[in-house]
Amino acid sequence: MPDGSTIGRFGSGREVRRIEDAGLLAGAGRFTDDFTLPGQAHLAFLRSPHAHASIVSIDTTAAAAIPGVRAILTGADLAAANVQPLPVAPIFTRPDGSPGATPLRPALAQGTVRFVGEAVAAVIAETAEQAKDALEAILVDYDEQPVVTELAEATAEGAPLVWPAATGNIAAQMKHGDPAASDAAFAKAAHIVSLDLVNQRLVPTSMEPRCSLASYDRDTERLTLRLSSQMPSGARDTLCNALGLPTEKVRVVVGDVGGGFGMKTGLYPEDIVVAYAARQIGRPVKWTPTRIEEFLSSTHGRDVESHAELALDADGKVLAYRIRSLANVGAYGSTVGIIIQLMIGPWVSTSIYDIRTIDFDLRAVLTHTAPTAAYRGAGRPEAIYLIERLFDAAARQLDLDPAEIRRRNLIRPDQMPYTNAMGQVYDSGNFGSILHQALTLAKWDDFPAREAASRTHGKLRGRGLASFLEWTGGNVFEERVTVSVSGDGEIEVYATTMGMGQGIATSYAQLVVDVFGVELDRIRIVTGDSDRGSGFGSAGSRSLFTAGSAIHHASETAVANGRDLAAEALEASAADIEYAEGMFRIAGTDRGIGLFELAARQPDNRIYVDSTSSVNGPSWPNGAHITEVEVDPDTGAVEIVSYVSVNDVGRVVNPMIVRGQLDGGAVQGIGQALGEHMQYDHESGQVITASMMDYFMPRADIIRDFVHVLDQSVPCLTNPLGVKGVGELGTIGATPAVVNAVADALTRAGHANSATHIQMPLTPATVWAALQPSRKAA
Repeated sequence: MPDGSTIGRFGSGREVRRIEDAGLLAGAGRFTDDFTLPGQAHLAFLRSPHAHASIVSIDTTAAAAIPGVRAILTGADLAAANVQPLPVAPIFTRPDGSPGATPLRPALAQGTVRFVGEAVAAVIAETAEQAKDALEAILVDYDEQPVVTELAEATAEGAPLVWPAATGNIAAQMKHGDPAASDAAFAKAAHIVSLDLVNQRLVPTSMEPRCSLASYDRDTERLTLRLSSQMPSGARDTLCNALGLPTEKVRVVVGDVGGGFGMKTGLYPEDIVVAYAARQIGRPVKWTPTRIEEFLSSTHGRDVESHAELALDADGKVLAYRIRSLANVGAYGSTVGIIIQLMIGPWVSTSIYDIRTIDFDLRAVLTHTAPTAAYRGAGRPEAIYLIERLFDAAARQLDLDPAEIRRRNLIRPDQMPYTNAMGQVYDSGNFGSILHQALTLAKWDDFPAREAASRTHGKLRGRGLASFLEWTGGNVFEERVTVSVSGDGEIEVYATTMGMGQGIATSYAQLVVDVFGVELDRIRIVTGDSDRGSGFGSAGSRSLFTAGSAIHHASETAVANGRDLAAEALEASAADIEYAEGMFRIAGTDRGIGLFELAARQPDNRIYVDSTSSVNGPSWPNGAHITEVEVDPDTGAVEIVSYVSVNDVGRVVNPMIVRGQLDGGAVQGIGQALGEHMQYDHESGQVITASMMDYFMPRADIIRDFVHVLDQSVPCLTNPLGVKGVGELGTIGATPAVVNAVADALTRAGHANSATHIQMPLTPATVWAALQPSRKAA
C-alpha cells in the first residue's frame, strides 16, 4: 500500500498523534470527580489512627446531630445488612499444608482495625465539608494491641498475630522447583553467589486519585457506580457479590482514567460503602479522597525481602538458582497480592537465561500495614531485580565482564519454543541479538574513556546492565469486542479494556484503519461501560495483544459480512467483491458501493459484529537496558547521565506510543532505584511517608534523556498481530540497570563489599555511607 493511502498514513507502524490528547489538553476530559448528579450527597470516611486495635465502641450521636448529616455507617451496620467482605480465592496453602489464612477485608472495620488508615465509619452529608466536620464528632474507643510492620519481626517466634489462623503470620506459601537437584548442583558448584535483597514498598500514586459516585434508581432497582478503574466488569462482579445483587442490577461506568499502574484493578472497600449508601438514602453519593487518604488506604506495591543464590560452574554457567522470599502482603492478603509474589513473579525468575534447576520457597506474610497488590510490573520487577543483581555480583566474583557472564547463560534462538523451569513457554526471542545491539548502542567497550572524563571533574562513574524478559497477559486471553459500522459515516468499536493514559484508543483506531482503510476521524473507540460488554479489563500489559487482536478479528468479520451484503446489493457473487479504503467493488469493473452507504441500507442503519476471540497465550517482550551514572563522592548524589535500551516488543503499532510507554515505565523504575519508599514506624505502625512532602516522587529532571531502539524482527507467535505487551517493560529494566550502575561505580572506587550489599532506595545518604572508609572492602 503506498504511503499516501489512508492505511499508509494512519495504519499500524505510523507515529500517529494520540487521538485522546486534544480533548485532555483542552480540559475536556471527564474524570470521575468531574461528574455531579442532581441531589448528590457526599461521603467521608473516619479512618483508624492505630495500626492494630480492638474497637470497643463507636458513638455517633453527636455527629448525627450536625446539620446536613443524612446518615452514618459503621461496620456493625454493614454486617447487619449482610454486606460481604472482599473475597479471597481459596487456592493457597500454608507451610503445614493447611489452607491459606488471612482476615477478609470488610468494607468498614468490624471489631478490629489492622492498619493505620483503615476505614472505621462513613458519614453521608449534603456537602463534603459537612461530612468531614461530622467525622470530628464521632467518638471511637480503641483498645490498642501489639503491632508488627516488618517482615523479620512478623515472622519471629512469638510475634503478635495479625490473624489467629495465620500462625507465624504466614498467610500462604508456594514452593517451586526441585530442592534435591538444586542441593546437588550447589554441592558441586565451583562458585556460589548469594545476596540478601530488598524490594521496598512503593505507593502507585496515580495522578488522578480514586473516586466513586453511586446512584440508585428505585423504579428499576438498578445501581450505577461510576469510578476510576482498569477493570469495570470485575468491579461490577465484586460489588454484586458484596451487596448480594444480580449482575443485571448493577452497572459500572468508567470515564477518563488518570493513571492506574495496577492500583485501580480491583474494587475497594470504599467503593462498596459508597454504593451501599446510595441505595440506603436513595440519592447519589460521591466520595473523593484526599491524597493522604490515598497514601494510607490504596493498595501498595512490592515489599519483598529475598535471600537469592546462584550456583555456577568454573566458566560462569549457572547450575541452579535458589530463592527464599518473604512478601509483605499487609493486613489483608488479597488473591492478587499473594499470587503476584508467589506465582507470577516466579514465572519470569530465570528470565532470558537457560537455568534448568530451581528451588524457590516463597511466603506471603501478614503485617499491620496497608495491603499490597498490583503495581506496574506486578512481581516481574521484583524477580528480574534479583537475577540481574546476582549476575553482576557473579561477574565481580568471577572477574568477568557483566555482559560476558550473561552471554554464557542466554537461551539461544534455536531453543525456541523454550519451556523455562517454571513450565512457562517462551514462543519467540533472540536475546543474544538484543543484548549485542544494546551494548553497541551504549558503546560499552568505550566506557573507560568516559569514566576517566568523569574523574577529571571529581565524579565516580559506573555502568549498569539489565537484560531480561517479562510475561504479559493477565492470564486471561479471551476478549470480547463489538464493531458497528454506521450509515452515518462512523465506525464505533467497544472494548472492555481501559485507557488510562497509555494511548490505547489511538492504537486500536490504527488497527481499525488497517482493516477498513478509512480516515482516522471516522473511528470512535468506546470503553468503560459494563452494560456494553463484560471482559477482563486492562492489566498485565494485555490490552493491545488481546483486545487489539480481537478488534482486528472483529473488523475483518465486519468487512466479510459487508462483502456478502455488497454482493446482494450489486447483484454479484460475493467471491467477485473486492474491498479497499471504504469501497466494495465488483472486481474488474467500476461498479461498487461505499461502506457507509451499504450500512445505511441495513435495517438498523449499521453493520454490526459482536465478536469474542482468543490469543494462544502470553507474550514475552524482552530488552537490554544500559545506564551510566555519575556519583558525587562528597554527597552521594547520583545522576543518570546515559540511558539506552533495545527492546523486542514484536510488531509495533505506534512507535511514538511505545517509546512513551518505555519512558514512563523507566522513570517509575528509576524512582524505586533512587528514592521511593513507603515507610512505617516499626513500633507504632504510623506512616512516616504519608504525603508528597515526605514520599520521594521522581521528577522530570531525574533523567536527561532516553534512547530506545525498537527491534521488530521477532514477532510474537501467540497472537495474529505479532505484538508483545510493552506497558511495564521499562519499569522492569530500569531498576536493576540503575542499581547495577551505582554498584559498579562503588566497585571502581574500591568499595566492592558495599556494592554487593547496598539496598534500595539509593538515596544520597545511602550512597554516601557506602563510600565511607569503614565500608571499604579489605
